[in-house]
Amino acid sequence: MSRTMVNSTTAFVPTESSNAQEAIERILLTELVRGQDGDLYARLAPVVRRQHLILDLELVERIDAAGIAALISLYRCASDAGFRFAVTNPSSHVAEIIAVVGLERILVSRNAERVPQASPGLRRSAA
Repeated sequence: MSRTMVNSTTAFVPTESSNAQEAIERILLTELVRGQDGDLYARLAPVVRRQHLILDLELVERIDAAGIAALISLYRCASDAGFRFAVTNPSSHVAEIIAVVGLERILVSRNAERVPQASPGLRRSAA
């Protein structure tokens, strides 16, 4: 089974026809709040239905209930398909919010491999 690491600065989101290592879209994700949650879910749900996915939240400074709900939805979607979804490297504020809502043990991966930063070429916001 393949696993993709999605880096919050340059997210690599494979399509149905691409392999897990092929970068087709980069997402600049600095906040995960209402208005951006649905787009992130729409982009990543097809991926978590096909393979394991780890989302790097290092640059995400703001998260709200809608963002938490999107992460939970991705986790559930992956679990239902027999795959794993986790987040890694949350900023201190995001880590605090995830802990407060009791999702740290479920969502946060401590042993994820970091992916190198790619060139800034095709950046898009999560919104």
